[in-house]
Amino acid sequence: MRLLKLLLIVFVCAAGPAVAGPFEDATAAYQKGDYTSALHLWRPLAEQGDADAQYNLGVMYEKGQGVPQDYATAVSWYRKAADQGDAYAQTNLGFMYANGRGVPQDYAAAVSWYRKAAEQGNATAQYNLGLMYDKGEGVPQDYVQAHMWFNLAAAKGETNASKNRDIVAKKMTPAQIAEAQKLAREWKPK
Repeated sequence: MRLLKLLLIVFVCAAGPAVAGPFEDATAAYQKGDYTSALHLWRPLAEQGDADAQYNLGVMYEKGQGVPQDYATAVSWYRKAADQGDAYAQTNLGFMYANGRGVPQDYAAAVSWYRKAAEQGNATAQYNLGLMYDKGEGVPQDYVQAHMWFNLAAAKGETNASKNRDIVAKKMTPAQIAEAQKLAREWKPK
């Protein structure tokens, strides 16, 4: 038993400390508020096609962290990550289109990006898609769809989703509510 413990200690010591890579180093710098270091570490990764780094650069440009705030550049980085299927980037890109930040306001484009992320199970995108259906922005107004998306987002803990679902329900017939609930139960991420 002693030999086993000794071999385990030797093995652990020989393995050495865990080494973080540039992405992890950038994340640590970002969390400390060292945006300049985070930017310098993420940019090469983003330029090489890393979707997570592209998304993070989009956030930095959107918020003006370590760079001058630049919505158009944020949109460019979000789009690169979104085109690779990153649900967070798709959600943020939808937000940029819905609010005309860095691109002309375009509700149909916002709905398209929200839908891509919502179909992957992103709760924020599901909530935002519910808002679009409730207001009829970029899609025909559809309370059944709004209720369904709010219901899915609420199930994942999205803050205002259950409140908005209940507000929409007051505009619906019992048959419409039953239909929305059925759609939510049967929904599966893609």
